[in-house]
Amino acid sequence: MKSVSGKNWEELSLDARLIEKIKIDHALNDVQAKLVLSRNFSKEEIFLIRNKISLNNPFLKTKDFLSGIELLQKCIINNEKILIIGDYDVDGCVSTSLMVNFLKKNNVNLNYYIPDRIKDGYGASVKLIEKLIKKYTPKLIVFLDCGSNSNEALTYLNSKSIKSIIIDHHNTQKPYPPCNVFINPKKDENYKKFDYFCTAFLTYWFIDLFIKSYKFQNSLKGFSIFVLLATVADVMPMRDINKIFAKQVIENFDINKNPVIKYIFKFFKIKKKIEIDDLGYKIAPLFNSAGRIENANQIIELLTTNSEELIIKIINKINKLNEKRKILEKNILDELNTKKIENQKGVITIYKTFLHEGIIGIIASRIKDYFNKPCIVLTKSGNFIKGSARSLDNFNLGEYINKAVKKKILISGGGHNLAAGLSLTENNINLFKKFINSFFNDKNHSSKFIYDSSVSLNAINNDFIKSINLLGPYGNKNPNPLFLLRDVKIVKPKSIKNNFFTCFIFKNKKMIKASSFHHVKSNISYELQNSKKTFDLIAKIKLNKWNNKNTIEIEIVDLIKDI
Repeated sequence: MKSVSGKNWEELSLDARLIEKIKIDHALNDVQAKLVLSRNFSKEEIFLIRNKISLNNPFLKTKDFLSGIELLQKCIINNEKILIIGDYDVDGCVSTSLMVNFLKKNNVNLNYYIPDRIKDGYGASVKLIEKLIKKYTPKLIVFLDCGSNSNEALTYLNSKSIKSIIIDHHNTQKPYPPCNVFINPKKDENYKKFDYFCTAFLTYWFIDLFIKSYKFQNSLKGFSIFVLLATVADVMPMRDINKIFAKQVIENFDINKNPVIKYIFKFFKIKKKIEIDDLGYKIAPLFNSAGRIENANQIIELLTTNSEELIIKIINKINKLNEKRKILEKNILDELNTKKIENQKGVITIYKTFLHEGIIGIIASRIKDYFNKPCIVLTKSGNFIKGSARSLDNFNLGEYINKAVKKKILISGGGHNLAAGLSLTENNINLFKKFINSFFNDKNHSSKFIYDSSVSLNAINNDFIKSINLLGPYGNKNPNPLFLLRDVKIVKPKSIKNNFFTCFIFKNKKMIKASSFHHVKSNISYELQNSKKTFDLIAKIKLNKWNNKNTIEIEIVDLIKDI
């Protein structure tokens, strides 16, 4: 089925006998069984549908973790100065805040620094390390959510007899950085199976192990929600331990015991229990705006202060930054020629001379989502070109960017399979595009889009949605199910602030509210406004909770007409 956005949609095809067996074995309905089978749920994930699972630290006997807490303990005992360097995204800021909170609570001599996206760039350069050593004179530096490819900086630290610990989850390759302790599940070690943890979760387990081993004061209470925030913001797989953790955190969260989330909800006039979508769509963009538009050190202040006055002040400020980010993003997207982008073969690459460096990652993400292809957005930064890349599950862009660095096509770069950053000279742009596309073409990228199941509008009710939500929380590797709704009409379409559309889906006297978050110039938005025909609809179905009221709402993903 060809959609108005040019996508070819097919229903997920599975063995009917296996679906029936899962239904019987686990007392599930058709849609539940289909999702469990297609997503290859583990025994624990199936058990989690109706039960609770207790979590234990998976790194109690892991050598890297044990070496790390031993080194940190020695530095604390000797009252040595410790410097924490984090990344400017949500994961880096939460990781840094976790460590700062822990060390402050135990009266450790420490400082922290989040690099400025534009002035310092990503990660730990020799230039940055020289500046920070001169300012803080540390004996130990802990790198959080960075450092996995900073070999030169770590070699420089060794020459100055400064110890180092790296806790990170970004792609890395041999030779590994020459630090004292390198914790990264992307290494070829016995804990590689945990490569679905973000840095904040790795830091959480590291501190948990330290507390258990040395009987230090527990600083983790109340911080689980921010670890989950980092997991969601970094688009980590919502599977296995991540999924168990997410379900526990959401179910047990008490907003009255968390002044940061409490004030954010109050600021946005949200009156309901927190949901995982609130983290991804409301709080993560708010936190990320600090590092994108200004400086992310204020997020560490926000998450480590006990002052309600300061919390309110910072949230008000980062909300203004986020509003500025939205305007910049909209202006850039409005100027893009989508037809020209659509005709690009291979990885979508966009080079614009004067884009805001803090926004290019969001632009890459929007384009990737719309065209279902990896996207790299490049812009001029001084004498060099900086870029941000977003990719799909089946194309590890971070790995290929590391290879491009090794071949000196790029000056620097790094990331993980879904997101990465890079810098290069303008002369090497075409060479880099050719290099990346040599891998992408080999992957034989599929243009087919899959929806999970068909459902009639009459079948959509609270019980149906609750049965689907039992398989959540949803996220990467366990996405919200996509449904086909046949032969429906779009009525009462309305543009909201020229950013998205609301309307109603109508068939056989039943009407359900719907929203579309596609760009206002997209083919989908045009059809919503202008077409009087019936459509087949690809959609997500959700229970919208607002002011303690539950209403069914449909999110329009795509439209198929003239079937």
